[in-house]
Amino acid sequence: MAAPLKVAGAGAGFFSGFHYEAWSRMPDVVLAGVCDLDLPRARAMADQYGIADTFDDAARMLEDTRPDLLDIAVPPAAHLDIIRLGVQHGIPMICQKPFCGTLQDAEAAVKLCEAVGVPLVVHENFRFQPWYRRIKTLLDQGTLGSVFQVSFRLRPGDGQGPDAYLDRQPYFQKMKRFLVHETAIHLIDVFRYLFGDVARVYADLTRLNPAIAGEDAGVILFNFTSGIRGLFDGNRLADHAARNRRLTMGELLIEGEAGSLQLNGDGRIFRRDHGSNDWSQVEYAWQDRGFGGDCVYALQAHVVNGLTGAGPLENTARDYLENLKIEDAVYRSNDTAQAIVLP
Repeated sequence: MAAPLKVAGAGAGFFSGFHYEAWSRMPDVVLAGVCDLDLPRARAMADQYGIADTFDDAARMLEDTRPDLLDIAVPPAAHLDIIRLGVQHGIPMICQKPFCGTLQDAEAAVKLCEAVGVPLVVHENFRFQPWYRRIKTLLDQGTLGSVFQVSFRLRPGDGQGPDAYLDRQPYFQKMKRFLVHETAIHLIDVFRYLFGDVARVYADLTRLNPAIAGEDAGVILFNFTSGIRGLFDGNRLADHAARNRRLTMGELLIEGEAGSLQLNGDGRIFRRDHGSNDWSQVEYAWQDRGFGGDCVYALQAHVVNGLTGAGPLENTARDYLENLKIEDAVYRSNDTAQAIVLP
């Protein structure tokens, strides 16, 4: 029997709890350590998920635990420094999104890892949500024939008032680039996963809540190289019908020559044939556990399988740079009021 994979985690903030909870359910993984500048917070995380040791210094954690995998869930501005430490120790890494503070830092991180052959995967978990995996299968089977267009309406409804986000992720209020850099980047990756490369974008972004620094609403138009058209329509102040408005965070509609697919806020998928007025539910199995249909577990299990040779890794940092280039083009489009062509 192979030895368990030793995982160490950098960061003990809100979302990292989903990471550690998922790791704790994997029988072939042992949580060797967690590091956070706030040591009591790291200790609380260790107590909750059975993590062996706690640290307030990442370098010392890597020296003491010698992990097989480093899970990075610190703020983006600190990503590059932690990745440098991982590279020095030759440790494969998963890094949370937003990936690094800037596109330039992300490119530097990729070069560092590739220079020594260290795997680096971005923890972009939306594409691992079970509804998107099922929709990908349906599209690959030709369920809709040729796809014409896609639209996603982001409506979590958590962005109103002076206390928006303070109970969960207060740093959201201070992000100068918010809706796209923090949230829409998920859907940029989902769109690429489902529909391929993006050729051109046009964006019109705005800030509705004066309590925050960045944009919290806007529309982005996508032209895919395949000819498919896409729309992201985001508004964090408005909501949508769902038992848990953070489950899907919105609603998806895909339209093609043979019919349409619709994803609602409860993770249910519906199909309507072209020419019909009736929607039928697409049955598929998934667990309403953890975050987003247990997508954190699914991503991390995928990485474990990839590192043990069971298949190719999705969302390598090299591939994820394309998402960041699209994000950069979105902001440039908003600043210039022009469509931006992707190279």
